[in-house]
Amino acid sequence: MDLHTSLWLFQAIQAVGLALWLSIAVLNNLQAFASSVGAIGATLAMAPLRQPPAIEFPLLRRACHSAGLARAALVVILLLQIVASLAAWVGTYGLIVVQDPLMARTWLNLALGAFLAFTFAMLLGGLWFGYWIRQEGLQLTHLVLVLWATLAFFLFNLDWA
Repeated sequence: MDLHTSLWLFQAIQAVGLALWLSIAVLNNLQAFASSVGAIGATLAMAPLRQPPAIEFPLLRRACHSAGLARAALVVILLLQIVASLAAWVGTYGLIVVQDPLMARTWLNLALGAFLAFTFAMLLGGLWFGYWIRQEGLQLTHLVLVLWATLAFFLFNLDWA
């Protein structure tokens, strides 16, 4: 196997994995919409900070108990996930089937941009509502997703030849 083929194979696996991951994220949020709204609502209400032992600190004034806001937040995240998923599949098709690197990059960059947008929305929203205190695993997950999107951008866009 030559270098060009091995690089193409690695990019193809990354593209398929990204498209599948994004598709599963969309499916999960569609199938468990109410549960996802509840989880977002708990973070917005800063509910984990009120669990024993309760943590009292000034940022608790930011708590928001609006189910409508939690639902709207999930709708925005879901729309970005749908855009990211569809763009990732088109980019994957361009990379594997059409074998047009420019087309693939364009669509994969759109997918990665939407991926970063919804991940930053979750990361920044969580930061605003103090989730680093009792939901540190969730914050770490969001940070890893930002890292994945950033590294994938370089994988798809650097001229390796």
